[in-house]
Amino acid sequence: MLAMHEMSVTMSLLDLVLEEASKAGAGKITGVNIVLGEMTGIIDHYVQANFELLSQNTPAEGAELSFQNIPRQARCRNCAHPFQPTDFEWACPKCQSSEIEITGGSELYVESIEVE
Repeated sequence: MLAMHEMSVTMSLLDLVLEEASKAGAGKITGVNIVLGEMTGIIDHYVQANFELLSQNTPAEGAELSFQNIPRQARCRNCAHPFQPTDFEWACPKCQSSEIEITGGSELYVESIEVE
């Protein structure tokens, strides 16, 4: 099953990986390490499936994708307490302030690629 939300992300990811491999003069891409935040809404196994389809007949065909999944993180602007919001609770657990800053979980980038 291919998820359309992840399709455009995967296309951009593949374009980036192919471009960087070409710059490096690599003939084959063997691995792609991706940092993926929970708040992006991107599902890693859909990216994997899309990548397998889109990379056919390219130097990235058969490359292994590895995901470092980053959970959502926040810090209270009132008391500076760091915490992990839940699906239902986004107020600071220490002082109950709703003035928070998102500090993690919105990442989406290619950390590195492995080539031959």
